[in-house]
Amino acid sequence: MPITTIDKDVDALTLTVVADFPAPVRRLWDAYQDPRQLEKFWGPPSYPATFTRHDAYPGGLTTYYMTGPEGDTHGGYWEWLAIDAPNSFEVLDGFLTDDGEPNLDMPRIRMTFAFEATDAGSRMTTTSHFASRENLEELVAMGMMEGMKEAMGQIDAVIADLEAFAAGRGTDAQILSDTQVRISRVVRGDVEQVWRAHNEPDLLKRWMLGPEGWSMPVCEVASSVGETYRYEWENDADQQRFGFTGELLGAEAPHRMVTTEAMIGNEGTATRNEMTLTPVDGGTLVSMLITYPDAETRDMILATGMTDGMETSYARLEQAVLTA
Repeated sequence: MPITTIDKDVDALTLTVVADFPAPVRRLWDAYQDPRQLEKFWGPPSYPATFTRHDAYPGGLTTYYMTGPEGDTHGGYWEWLAIDAPNSFEVLDGFLTDDGEPNLDMPRIRMTFAFEATDAGSRMTTTSHFASRENLEELVAMGMMEGMKEAMGQIDAVIADLEAFAAGRGTDAQILSDTQVRISRVVRGDVEQVWRAHNEPDLLKRWMLGPEGWSMPVCEVASSVGETYRYEWENDADQQRFGFTGELLGAEAPHRMVTTEAMIGNEGTATRNEMTLTPVDGGTLVSMLITYPDAETRDMILATGMTDGMETSYARLEQAVLTA
């Protein structure tokens, strides 16, 4: 059990948890920045968490839900207030309604996470700040302290896994629900470089090509919200073509971009793609949450070898663009 102390201060309206880990600060820090890792310990074992958004930058938003043993779900969110990598971050933590909106009838907590090196590895101090004594007592009565103990008891196993989330692992596809899939890949480059590679036509044409033997003769990028983009690829051997088009719904450079995407000529299978770029040890974590219209469309698209094609392109990005 990594927790060293828990201190409830009803006068200061705080709950402070100190935990020690046999791992470097950076390894512990990255576990909180990567949604794949975070969801392995944020919820207690009986209520595992699934993260559907994780913007680790000031002004960003994190959303997640915990699933209970009876299939019941309970949503939560973080509003990111500050970040000082890899030393500390601060969020406003709250509950979500069944519709995915902030539940203003439930208390919100300002939480600070501070990381420091120790002789044995690293120490994390988590301080929860409550708006009132009633809020503090209400959440403690709901099992907040017990839940934190159970959740943090899972962190050691996550940070000990040096292979599952490392740079060089390749592209992973994780099915989150009937309609959502998360694609993840650590790319060896900084966030600014990876953002430019996704938004500059001259760079896109050099790496977003899939298998060998294809070129990208059409690369029309959407640079402002509301604009449309159009990408077309051509087989160099027989000039066969296919392409995608969509609309830029939102952009927060260099961290987050939201688009629609549909195959040209088959716009009925449009998806919503939310890409988030997060700095981690070894490069930039590219996390793409894809929302499909239904499970059938999800399975049909995954069966095309989409993940393998994305891995080929990301490997080319590292070799032909970021290290060129």
